[in-house]
Amino acid sequence: MAAFILLLGAVLNRLLSRLVSKILYRLTKRYAAGVTEQELHDLLIHPLGTLLFLATLYLAFSVLRYPLPPLAVKGVEPWHKVVLLGVFHLGVIGTVVWVITRLVDFALLVVQRRAELTATPSARRLDNQFLPFAKDLLKVFIVLIGVLVMMGKVFSVDVTALIGGLGIGGLAVAFAAKESLENLLASFTIFLDEPFAVGDLVTAGNVSGTVEKIGFRSTRLRTAEKSYLTVPNKNMIDKPLDNLSLRTSRRVGFTLIFDHKTNSQQLQAIILEAVEAIKDHPLVTQDVQMKFNNITPSGKEVTVQYFVETTSYDEYLDTKEDLNYRIVQVVEHQGGTFASVSTPVAVPTE
Repeated sequence: MAAFILLLGAVLNRLLSRLVSKILYRLTKRYAAGVTEQELHDLLIHPLGTLLFLATLYLAFSVLRYPLPPLAVKGVEPWHKVVLLGVFHLGVIGTVVWVITRLVDFALLVVQRRAELTATPSARRLDNQFLPFAKDLLKVFIVLIGVLVMMGKVFSVDVTALIGGLGIGGLAVAFAAKESLENLLASFTIFLDEPFAVGDLVTAGNVSGTVEKIGFRSTRLRTAEKSYLTVPNKNMIDKPLDNLSLRTSRRVGFTLIFDHKTNSQQLQAIILEAVEAIKDHPLVTQDVQMKFNNITPSGKEVTVQYFVETTSYDEYLDTKEDLNYRIVQVVEHQGGTFASVSTPVAVPTE
């Protein structure tokens, strides 16, 4: 009979897992706009299969009758049976926690899809930042409850007394987890103050990159070198933070050096024509400055400064390239020549 139950459970495991996920989807279908049944099935198939496997094991072994050892005391369970039953309870509780965390994933996926369909762009940015944090927070809470249930059910620990004792040892725990608590509080500060959001390009201290995730302890940045940088949340709010995505424009500044063969009439004509060429670009503000700034033994220095109205770094680079070509064409048209020096003739800044 036990072998038959095990065989039947193995055959029906996947079918029953799919059936349970299908029933759950039917119950939540009216609220699960934008989420497919297959996505719910992918989330639940493994934890539900494990839970059904444990149920099959329990049913199979419950029909067996074990002979007592010669020295067994009546009414006292053999030690190996107690150990196996404890392992079984641990497995069941852990699998139930697994199922609940996957249901949390599904619930927050539903919230995210509904927000994508109805929310404004600013609200979607906030959802992209807050939902992963809320998901991690719920999972930690569920896992803590699961651990307490394990301790009370399997190890016969008085959970109420344990929680009361935590108040006494709270100071020791707080000192031991000082850094973690500071980073956790910093994460709440980030969500409340909103100095940046997921997708923003930021610079904090000597690190910079695009924000990909804000977690309990740290913020993940994707750098310009495409590396994945993890920064503690405390460092993100304790240091001056520059949110480059919120600036209205990007400054371009550099110096051109012409040789002394370029006369004053040519230099004036180059500056006037180059300023007009820069202003004609649709992404450049009218605040364009191009000044004959200095005379040195190596040549005549002309400083150039303008602002590009874009938050896209690629668009900023394309604009700089286009205007560099225009300036070179203006210099060639007026017959000017650049100085030949050993040092770089242009020092771009942002």
